Amino acid sequence: MADQQEFNVTFWGVRGSIACPGPETVRYGGNTSCLEVMCGDRRLIFDGGTGLRKLGGKLVAQGPLDTDIFFTHSHFDHVCGLPFFIPFFIPGNQIRLWAGHLLPENTLQHVLIELMIAPLFPVPPDIFQADVTYNNFNCGEIITPCDGITIRTAPLNHPNRATGYRIDFDGRSICYLTDTEHFEDGPDRNLLDLIAGADLVIYDSCYTDEEYPRFKGFGHSTWQEGIRLVEAAGAKTLVIFHHDPSHDDDFMDEVARQAEAARPGTVVAREGMTLRP
Repeated sequence: MADQQEFNVTFWGVRGSIACPGPETVRYGGNTSCLEVMCGDRRLIFDGGTGLRKLGGKLVAQGPLDTDIFFTHSHFDHVCGLPFFIPFFIPGNQIRLWAGHLLPENTLQHVLIELMIAPLFPVPPDIFQADVTYNNFNCGEIITPCDGITIRTAPLNHPNRATGYRIDFDGRSICYLTDTEHFEDGPDRNLLDLIAGADLVIYDSCYTDEEYPRFKGFGHSTWQEGIRLVEAAGAKTLVIFHHDPSHDDDFMDEVARQAEAARPGTVVAREGMTLRP
């Protein structure tokens, strides 16, 4: 049997809504959503929250960059790291940006222009020196960024729309489902189909079931709903993600304890963690 190629995900930001650095979040991290997925020697980045800045620093040290950045949606906590992603400012880098939630009313390029506009930001995207391309697709399409990598997409239940992703590579799969709100009458059929039999499912677990009624309609889910979803889909490992900024390390330790008791093997995402399906 041939050796499997490297396939992993590293968490550069695990928080939702707003970054929350400080002594009470040092174990789990305070940066907002950003993932780095390695498929062999091909790098895919998912979301551009504040964690993207630190990832950019690592990538600059490694030399010329050729990568794709996929966005679940364009709420501020998922794009605010973009103006501080140093590889954008280096000639010769090849960076492709992807979004499936904006058409037909908007485009990813327009969103970035509006993000980096005076008086909110001192310089526009025109200052980028890398070769940056913008790819807007319709959620539900299948994307093949290169041979051997297949990315399936599905709509998430979130204000202003959002896209969930399933990355299949070398016989294994990683799913990224944030931000999304569960339905009270049963699992979201779009998500069940997307994550069926998946190895690793990263899920919006912003709240607990006890907290959720106070935040109904905000577009987020709970870790308990994540367990119910992966079990219904026959998926393997659940990764609790998009931690609420009010949940400090001690709170997250208790979530980890309860989740392990409810479904052994469940993982609570921490900044700097690398997982392999």
